[in-house]
Amino acid sequence: MAVQQADINKVRASVSGQLGNKVMIQLDRGRNRVDIQEGVIKGAYPSVFTILVDDDNEKNPPQLLSFSYADVLTRDIRMKLC
Repeated sequence: MAVQQADINKVRASVSGQLGNKVMIQLDRGRNRVDIQEGVIKGAYPSVFTILVDDDNEKNPPQLLSFSYADVLTRDIRMKLC
């Protein structure tokens, strides 16, 4: 499946419209490993977007994760609004 620029533009517009909203993300880590975390969409840039993930465990500081829009299209990351 070839990733088309029009598809990336749709994902970029969708993410930009959700800035500041809380999302649940499912990360495919390979070899049947999946991480599920909640975070807030902090930024949307031309090539990537960022999500601030704050773990309930106080030992772990908040992390700012970045993903490309192609990650959403290839299902390396799945997002759902909370």
